[in-house]
Amino acid sequence: MRIWPGEPYPLGSTFDGMGTNFSVFSEVAERVELCLFDDAGQETRIALPEVSAFCWHGYLPNVGPGQRYGYRVHGPRDVWAGHRCNPAKLLLDPYAKAVDGVTEFDEAAFGYHFGDPDGEANELDSAPFVGKAVVVNPWFDWGNDRPPRTPWHETVVYEVHVKGFTVTHPDIAEELRGTYAGLATNEAIEHFQRLGITAVELLPVHQFVHDAHLVDRGLRNYWGYNSIGFLAPHNEYSSAGMRGQQVQEFKAMVMRLHEAGIEVILDVVYNHTAEGNHLGPLLSFKGIDNNAYYRLVPEDRRFYMDYTGTGNTMNMRHPHVLQLIMDSLRYWVTEMHVDGFRFDLASALARELHDVDRLSAFFDLIQQDPVVSQVKLIAEPWDVGEGGYQVGNFPPLWSEWNGKYRDTVRDYWRGEHTRLGEVAYRLTGSPDLYAANGRRPSASINFVTAHDGFPLTDLVSFNEKHNEANGEGNRDGESHNRSWNCGVEGSTDDPDVLQLRARQRRNFLATLMLSQGVPMLLGGDELGRSQGGNNNGYCQDNEVSWFDWVNADEILLEFTRWLVDFRSQHPVFRRRRWFDGRVIKARGMADIVWFRPDGEELDDDDWNGSATALGMFLNGLAIATPDARGEHVVDESFIMLLSAHFEAIDFQLPKVLGDVFELVIDTTIALPPELDPEVEAPLYRAGEPVTVGPRSVVLLRKLE
Repeated sequence: MRIWPGEPYPLGSTFDGMGTNFSVFSEVAERVELCLFDDAGQETRIALPEVSAFCWHGYLPNVGPGQRYGYRVHGPRDVWAGHRCNPAKLLLDPYAKAVDGVTEFDEAAFGYHFGDPDGEANELDSAPFVGKAVVVNPWFDWGNDRPPRTPWHETVVYEVHVKGFTVTHPDIAEELRGTYAGLATNEAIEHFQRLGITAVELLPVHQFVHDAHLVDRGLRNYWGYNSIGFLAPHNEYSSAGMRGQQVQEFKAMVMRLHEAGIEVILDVVYNHTAEGNHLGPLLSFKGIDNNAYYRLVPEDRRFYMDYTGTGNTMNMRHPHVLQLIMDSLRYWVTEMHVDGFRFDLASALARELHDVDRLSAFFDLIQQDPVVSQVKLIAEPWDVGEGGYQVGNFPPLWSEWNGKYRDTVRDYWRGEHTRLGEVAYRLTGSPDLYAANGRRPSASINFVTAHDGFPLTDLVSFNEKHNEANGEGNRDGESHNRSWNCGVEGSTDDPDVLQLRARQRRNFLATLMLSQGVPMLLGGDELGRSQGGNNNGYCQDNEVSWFDWVNADEILLEFTRWLVDFRSQHPVFRRRRWFDGRVIKARGMADIVWFRPDGEELDDDDWNGSATALGMFLNGLAIATPDARGEHVVDESFIMLLSAHFEAIDFQLPKVLGDVFELVIDTTIALPPELDPEVEAPLYRAGEPVTVGPRSVVLLRKLE
């Protein structure tokens, strides 16, 4: 088979209608073979004829979509110097846009022989045991697809797993359950729309590998934080096939969600790969150019710097690694039409040498990129390395998972001694973290629960984690998931215990949806999903993690729907700008007023002390956000009363705030009065006491 020189760019395999150009970067390679596989698995090897600026390339006429391929890289193997080339190993193209097959952890997939990691090279052929890259068809009819471009302050994020959401859904066709196509069905989209969310944040969909230690225990990497292909949609979520069909199916899903006004945000894992540490398999990057792709220990380059807890860390100091990540991000925006990214362990991406650097090359590239800088960017602002906790320290373009919001709100509702000023900061968008560098409340992605930890029902039901099924002796699970039944002790048969747990769920949801910032709801919390006390379901690809549609808590679902809709109707709960305490001259009241249960405004001692009860007045006339015509939005005004005390508390409503208030929410009852036609919302007059039940939220609307 004759091969032409081709072009060094774009990297990866690119079909032009007549043939396919192949290009792969390796600075250390001495020769690179392109390996083609037919339907019977027979391999044809062709040496790439040209190298330009360390990019090995060639063009094959009459080779098109569906063609499976990989690379064999000839070069040095000197593990002490960080070189791990081994032409016996079939290597996945780092720019593969689709992958066929899955990795099997046969000894052939490793660069050494088991039991002798520093010994002679393992020359067993890995091709039968690893996935192959696939040439894809780049053409897709996007029709009139347009990104929803939901403004940040109107965004409600729904974190969800592609498979877990639909795999047991009784109304979705069985062949579509657990797939991209399943997420695009009318049944799935109807749930999103009725819930009122504006964006789905998908757990990792980059091609990933199931870890060997999990497979050996009969488990799987359910969450998918083990990427091996940064441009390829994970093939196991495809209902149509693995020979490029997954690309078309993913695009169709995005288009369908956009038609429904729902944005697609990807949880992306660029900080490490599935190849692990020096004992991990040799699947792609290690064999192509180990020194370039990974951070190695300078004193002994056999070993990998591990800021991620997974065995390796990508080398963000190398220009070709940065190029790979930026090319991947642009590809998902321009070709796959996604609307944003949540970056896993984003602090690891910012490490230039060892310290986290807010002005690292990665952030510089994001800032100046005309494509990536225009989509939603969310950082998980920590990693496992020293100094890795960086909440509040990311550049102005970024929003962040606000871990301090999660911890403060959890502590408050479980009765911990929480500084009142800290609670107020979290309720108002965390200005202490984000206001100083030009960011707005939307920089704070507020959440109480996420995939990593207990779902909401377990958060209020378990004192201890129960991760025995993970096979690690219940030693796994993050420390921030300690005791979370929020003081609700007793038997599950005790109706008082069950009522209090249900109330705590409503407290968390109401706090989340009524706080300034961007709320993120963990998928399934609205249904009462439980993991049976497992707070680390990363390996549980089964009923532990999947949605239980049959036993959904319909009352909780209705409450959550109402909350999301209520937030969307009232700009006072989703301000674009910070509260500043300014007084609205027409009414003589500030944009926000804080007060104690006795009706007096909080003083310095109150702010610095701990308390379980807090009142806040939100002035609807003070929305500091002009609408599209430049006119200031006017909303209704509300009083929010929070009490984490174990007994009922009477609040005095300050007379200066108004005369009459109507009850909107009381979390001691299952549903807001508005949803029960037989219940008339009670009215309260200023100066009169409002009883707030034990551990509950009360929201009042000011009546003119």
